[in-house]
Amino acid sequence: MQATSMIGGYGPWAATLTGDEPPAFSFRRDAWRDVDAWRAAARARFRERVASPVTRGAANVTVHRQYEYDGLAVEEISWQLAYGPRTEAILLKPAGATGRLPGLLALHDHGGNKYFGKRKITRTGDDQHPMMADHQRRYYGGHGWANQLAKRGYVVLVHDAFAFASRRVRLADMPDFLRGGLNDDDPENPANIEAYNRWAATHEHLMAKSLFSAGTTWPGVFLAEDIAALDVLCARPDVDAEQVGCGGLSGGGLRTVHLAGADDRIRAAVCVGMMTTWRDYLLDKCHTHTWMCYTPLLPNELDYPEILGLRVPLPTLVLNNNEDPLFTLPEMERADRILAEVYAKAGAADRYRCSFYPGGHKFDAAMQDEAFDWLNGWL
Repeated sequence: MQATSMIGGYGPWAATLTGDEPPAFSFRRDAWRDVDAWRAAARARFRERVASPVTRGAANVTVHRQYEYDGLAVEEISWQLAYGPRTEAILLKPAGATGRLPGLLALHDHGGNKYFGKRKITRTGDDQHPMMADHQRRYYGGHGWANQLAKRGYVVLVHDAFAFASRRVRLADMPDFLRGGLNDDDPENPANIEAYNRWAATHEHLMAKSLFSAGTTWPGVFLAEDIAALDVLCARPDVDAEQVGCGGLSGGGLRTVHLAGADDRIRAAVCVGMMTTWRDYLLDKCHTHTWMCYTPLLPNELDYPEILGLRVPLPTLVLNNNEDPLFTLPEMERADRILAEVYAKAGAADRYRCSFYPGGHKFDAAMQDEAFDWLNGWL
């Protein structure tokens, strides 16, 4: 029986374009021996490919509200980038904490829900939106995992990513023929949120094409905006900027791969439910993934796990689910072998770990315990 693929009979041919050998900037190639020289060259090529736009950093950082909830001090803050609406964020830390604490940039997921962002992984009051209560039950064991980590002694910053929540595309800014008859009225109504999310899913290919036409990429925009958020976190007087990590599930895992691979201020990284190979995307699973994943030409130079491997020898944890429908298990396992080989070649095998859990796409309580213990061990 002939093998099938996402592009039909062209799949086997397309898979040969990169082949089985490590790509050009892979540290697994024999030509690369000095890890520092390799990292400098590979990161430079990676940054060239993702083509991040200039954000000029986070300007006019403003604290709008401060209060306590469930043993945590909460700040609602925002900042302005060089384009688009203000980025809104939630900051959490133990109530009454003094001195500098380790920091964590908590990166929210995609989840097919662009109306929400930071609220997906936080809880700041008893009046939680019912859609977010359901989201946290489905993916996070009923927890706002950012809160759970903050209670362990961290300053945790959660910001809305590009095209989500405060950074989402507003229908009022769209031409009439692309609105699908929708508007921005009564935005918190669940029926309207579901309608917006369906619309936003169909809009993704237009956003991606427009970003390509502007000379940038969706991963590049994510990276620029996540670096701006990291700047905000590291600049705080209550954060030990030498002890900062990041992590997230799914779309948050994707952003972890890029941010942790590119910025050494991330001293420990946790990628959850977002580790596979370009071959997996190519042949079997691109239909399960957003346009936010792809950077043209990069697969010729780095396999997907090797983007995260750019941070070697800094500590890295990958958490996978055996029955995750977003990936094939053989390619998740191959991605693990690739990262293990990169870390072993750099003499840092003890700083990389990958764990597989039963079940589908999630970051549940057991996985959170492993992630938080890992972070505590390094931060």
